[in-house]
Amino acid sequence: MKNRVLGVFLFICIFFYGRCDEGMWLLNLIGELNYNDMQKLGCKLTPDQIYSINKSSLKDAIFQLMNEVKGEYVGFCTAEAVSPNGLIFTNHHCGYDAIAKLSTVERDYLTEGFWAKNYSEELPVEGLYASRIVKIEDVTNRILEGIKNAVSEEEKKTLIKKAIEKIEKEAKENTHYEAKVKEFYAGNEYYLFVFEVFKDIRLVGAPPSSIGKFGGDTDNWMWPRHTGDFCVFRIYTAPDGKPAKYNKDNIPYKPLYYLPISLKGIKPNDFTMIIGFPGQTERYLTASGMTFKRDVFNPTLIKIIEKKLNIWKNFMNINNEIRIALASEYAALANAYKLWLGEVENLRKTDVIEKQREFDKQFVKWANSIEDKKYSTLVEDYSNLYKSMAKPITHLIYISVALLQGSSQVLKVQEFMHLKSLLNSKNVDKAELKKNIEELRVKVDDIFKEYYPQLDKEVFFEMLKMYYRNIPKEEQLKFLSTDLPKKYKGKTIENTIYLFVNNVFSKSIFTDKKRMLEFLNNPKAKILNNDPLIHFFEGIIGEYQFKIVPAYTSMNSKLEVLNKKYIEALRKFQPDRKFYPDANGTMRLTYGTVQPYKPKDAVYYNYITYLDGVIEKMDDSNPEFKVSSRLVELYNKKDFGRYAENNRLPVAFISDNDITGGNSGSPVINGNGELVGIAFDGNWDWLCSNYVYNKNLQRTINVDIRYVLWVIDKFANCSHIMNELKIIE
Repeated sequence: MKNRVLGVFLFICIFFYGRCDEGMWLLNLIGELNYNDMQKLGCKLTPDQIYSINKSSLKDAIFQLMNEVKGEYVGFCTAEAVSPNGLIFTNHHCGYDAIAKLSTVERDYLTEGFWAKNYSEELPVEGLYASRIVKIEDVTNRILEGIKNAVSEEEKKTLIKKAIEKIEKEAKENTHYEAKVKEFYAGNEYYLFVFEVFKDIRLVGAPPSSIGKFGGDTDNWMWPRHTGDFCVFRIYTAPDGKPAKYNKDNIPYKPLYYLPISLKGIKPNDFTMIIGFPGQTERYLTASGMTFKRDVFNPTLIKIIEKKLNIWKNFMNINNEIRIALASEYAALANAYKLWLGEVENLRKTDVIEKQREFDKQFVKWANSIEDKKYSTLVEDYSNLYKSMAKPITHLIYISVALLQGSSQVLKVQEFMHLKSLLNSKNVDKAELKKNIEELRVKVDDIFKEYYPQLDKEVFFEMLKMYYRNIPKEEQLKFLSTDLPKKYKGKTIENTIYLFVNNVFSKSIFTDKKRMLEFLNNPKAKILNNDPLIHFFEGIIGEYQFKIVPAYTSMNSKLEVLNKKYIEALRKFQPDRKFYPDANGTMRLTYGTVQPYKPKDAVYYNYITYLDGVIEKMDDSNPEFKVSSRLVELYNKKDFGRYAENNRLPVAFISDNDITGGNSGSPVINGNGELVGIAFDGNWDWLCSNYVYNKNLQRTINVDIRYVLWVIDKFANCSHIMNELKIIE
């Protein structure tokens, strides 16, 4: 009995405590939670040098790349300041959308690369922003104090929302800063983030895709890797140094701190610290939660996205204009698809779920042993809830992804619904009608920007077929199970879909720019009332909004309550454990070391790759493995300059840092606070890292900063960029 208890204790320690490098930590808590461990691994900086609100620190060199969506700033990648003149490094795949937008068939910067020779040649990127954290503040007490006497969950949510709005308003008052309060530990804690947003970002340099995207989808998430995944932007400000929109009179930003760059290289066990903005993890799932991801959520997305990607790829392969137009969206979707695929494979082939199940049992045993039994049914409650969510979430995904995004034009129907209402009104305000028509006329170019009807038609047809095949008839939306077959009387459901889709693309104003402009020149209610895509949208959206979404929202609300209670319970179950919050797009620090690994029997992966591997993989018949003749020439001459290591040029290396999506572009910093690499990927052998960290198998793939500098210096001959950098040899 004693040995059995000891075994359980050891299991818990190994599964939860034995991962000293695990965690995405809040920078303002590093001093009290992590600093001793970081020192032991080789960190020579003080906590104050990493995070300070009173003087410049590492945090001031780290930026979140953002877009603005419906008035909200949405982060997607990380970048770091590397010069006193606002130069920032990030990943090529983080800049991919910007590079694609600036590209044309004649000036294909994705394929050929781009290098500005001076400030005047740097290209403004519309809609790309970069934000810097000013301070992080714990506001938990202020927010939770007011909900102690709240009766219902809805009342609690309302009170929390009001408290958050008040705190954010106070933080922004009389400043140019933005503020956001974020939930942590499933609502058990709240932190305020004050930040400034820079809105004039310009492309300075990008290698050709044969470097920046070398290996393409084939090598994505894989190690060994030979991708020079980086590009260079510059932040500009108004002459007074404050953030401002693009203006020719703006000046390069003067960062409070920028990173020195080390050419000393890395070796196994060297300390590595990564600071960035990881997007989302779910590290506190029970076994039933992991099973839900493996068997329901991921497989549904995989099936739909795989079909869409295959169609897109066929069109992109035969049409350069389509290839450039869809390049960024395709890359992002393909990246997510492979991640979901890898997560499923990892969860199926490893013992992760079984280990979590054993932990769940120990948790239940503890919950039943304490006086207060309020946690005793938590694991069972999770299991029952996930079972009940399986069908609704599958249907929700099919409607959201396959139907409402089946054609890229479906959601654009919403823009015209007010006009439809006005045209059908008996007492229409003519001034309002005229104004609405003119507003829509201005939007036409955007509605049809990079729109390819034949591609859209094929995707829409296939998405509709998938819905009918994978959602049982008795569960289908009434419009699709009954109304559509009545109107389009095909011999088979496939024939019915074919007739409907043909009608959409031959008659709808949303699938032909000329038809839309003709309609706006002479708008009639009859045209919108009979538009087949409007029929489709209206037929779906009502039942979706008032039946499907509320059912999901109700279940998700129950899940949120369970999550908060479970985290609260875990902290009592493991009082000595240092808990870190799940990633949620906020600034985090992860620390670890450079490490090789052994993924399976008889396989050993070294910690570093060299340019030799690029030449070994070179295949001019495969677009993913083409290599620039300029690079081959430099390689053959062994013209590696000061960036070589034993006459070989390093390309990438791996470390056991704990990162996830959003960390792309994050700086890899050594113990002296110097930049040694740029993080860009996780590894296939542990793609379930969003759920569980594994020190032996999980690796962050980083482009070696020596390869970055070699490309800028030797390959692109950009000495003006090199002159801005502070290089430590």
